[in-house]
Amino acid sequence: MFGGYMAQDQFFGTYYQFETASKKDAGLLLGADNLVGDIYDIVFKKEDNTTTAWLLNRFGQEVGFFDQEKSRQLSLLTAKNWEVKAILSFVAFTESPQPGFYWGECAIVAWSHSINDPMQKFLAKTAQRIGEGIRPNLDFGKQGIQQIIESDGTWQPQKTIPLPAKKPGTVIMKSHLKLSEKMIEQGRKGNKGCYIISWAFLLALVALVVIFGKSCIGF
Repeated sequence: MFGGYMAQDQFFGTYYQFETASKKDAGLLLGADNLVGDIYDIVFKKEDNTTTAWLLNRFGQEVGFFDQEKSRQLSLLTAKNWEVKAILSFVAFTESPQPGFYWGECAIVAWSHSINDPMQKFLAKTAQRIGEGIRPNLDFGKQGIQQIIESDGTWQPQKTIPLPAKKPGTVIMKSHLKLSEKMIEQGRKGNKGCYIISWAFLLALVALVVIFGKSCIGF
């Protein structure tokens, strides 16, 4: 029914593709405010008698939207009074049709409030793994749900799924956290040393590019 996995009327998990509305939105998605492994809320906007589900990041920015079928499925989960979250898995650019468009994929994790405590911990661990470039298979059956509950959210599926097959004209822009992004994230969590080091690292890269460019011109 939902194109994902529903277990015991308690849990739903899958991966959904999304698109960006404009290049401005794509710019936000490619920046440091939207990292692979970030957790997003789902919000709904009504336009012309249709309801579209949007990704809302932790800074209150709407950065991507789902097609009508996926929006309908997400709205049905929300109507059940379930918790519905998305985790950024990757961001891509496809050049055709011209002028090209940015899109990406999120892990969708939804659950009944009856299992909220273990699921919050499961969500955080899943987001961490996705940030490392690991894509857990969320189709793990009733036994998996039971293991999440019994382990108080520490259990994780061992099966993973690969990135979608790469099509001509498509480039994956980000699929895991880079070192500089990890340091920026640590800075946001209160580790100011990592934050300063990350900016110093980025400035050093810029300086190297400038110096290298000048040397090439001189040569």
